[in-house]
Amino acid sequence: MTISPTRQLDRLIHLDPKSDKFAVDVVQLLLEHARQSRASDLHLIPNGQKQLEVFCRIDGLLQRIASIPSAASNIVSRLKVLAELLTYRTDVPQEGRIRGTTDGVEMRVSTFPTVHGEKAVVRLFAGSQQYLEMGDLSFPADVTLRCQEWLAQPQGVLLVTGPAGAGKTTTLYAALRQIQRQSLTPRSLCSLEDPIESLVPGVAQSQINPAAGFTYEVGLKSLLRQDPEVLMVGEIRDRGTAEIVFQASLTGHQVLTTFHAGRAAEACGRLLDMGIEPYIVKSGLLGILSQRLVRRLCSCSRAAMSEDDRMGWPVTHARVAVGCSECDNTGYKGRLPLVEALDPQAVGVGTALLRRADVQEIEKAAIEAGMVPLQRRVVAAIEAGQTTVQEAIRVLGIAK
Repeated sequence: MTISPTRQLDRLIHLDPKSDKFAVDVVQLLLEHARQSRASDLHLIPNGQKQLEVFCRIDGLLQRIASIPSAASNIVSRLKVLAELLTYRTDVPQEGRIRGTTDGVEMRVSTFPTVHGEKAVVRLFAGSQQYLEMGDLSFPADVTLRCQEWLAQPQGVLLVTGPAGAGKTTTLYAALRQIQRQSLTPRSLCSLEDPIESLVPGVAQSQINPAAGFTYEVGLKSLLRQDPEVLMVGEIRDRGTAEIVFQASLTGHQVLTTFHAGRAAEACGRLLDMGIEPYIVKSGLLGILSQRLVRRLCSCSRAAMSEDDRMGWPVTHARVAVGCSECDNTGYKGRLPLVEALDPQAVGVGTALLRRADVQEIEKAAIEAGMVPLQRRVVAAIEAGQTTVQEAIRVLGIAK
């Protein structure tokens, strides 16, 4: 058995694979390590040598932590028991949730059949009491203020865009909490999610089930008959869902949702391409956030010594990741959000939308109206010593 040099995993070496409790103890140690190392995901992958390769996704990157040579199927079966899944079904994907954790961390387990056996992934979510409000997300001050202004409005759509793993759902939960806190009277808050990542007190949360015909579109149509005031919709995936979301916003509802688009202006372009009328996009949108997460430099970093460290970027100051025991020799600890906020009501932006301007024109109008684009956000973060050029390229794919 091989493991990474991490204190939490030292006990793995001393476990007896022949013991009846081996799988139970291994799963307990792996889940404990994942929680203590701030992992967002734990991957258990069988290989052709009858081993179970174990990885943790920490600060957005997978890190190999162990290779367990035997009892691989028993370990996955133990996870299935904890997640209340069918242990005898190894030929179909399954999903479940580990309930009753004592530290508030919620865990969702999914299994998937592969040629070498079942693969399992555990996703770890902060407990409901750990979710924060908009002011606690480390957003730039101007973006936080703009979001608070948007959320104070009684109706409209707040759209959060970005790739998977960019923290969009965390932002939506924070927005829900913000709305709850600033409401002077009780409000009817409902959500449609896929899946429900955490339980938020005071919100009627529902998980869609496409196999049963319970899609976002069907759920939204029914929810609008439930006298909601605020709706959280996990994702706009198609034109039908988009139409109902904007219909809800125009009939007095506040809607929080996500959308897969690279930049804020691209979200406008995609909505127009879906067939949503420009006047509806302009009138229905409160605002658009586009966000990414970059790894934050550990205090062990050093100043960039050469132009090679800056990789040709136009930055006056930069730092380089080094690595120490505090950051498990990665050079990074924690993550930092990069956010751009597009206001569709800003001078020039609304006009561009109404005449179906292309994405470049919409973005140019938004920047002229005061939007700070992601490129400028990341340059500022690099010069402030918060992250590195290498990390910016990894996340944003920007050459310069």
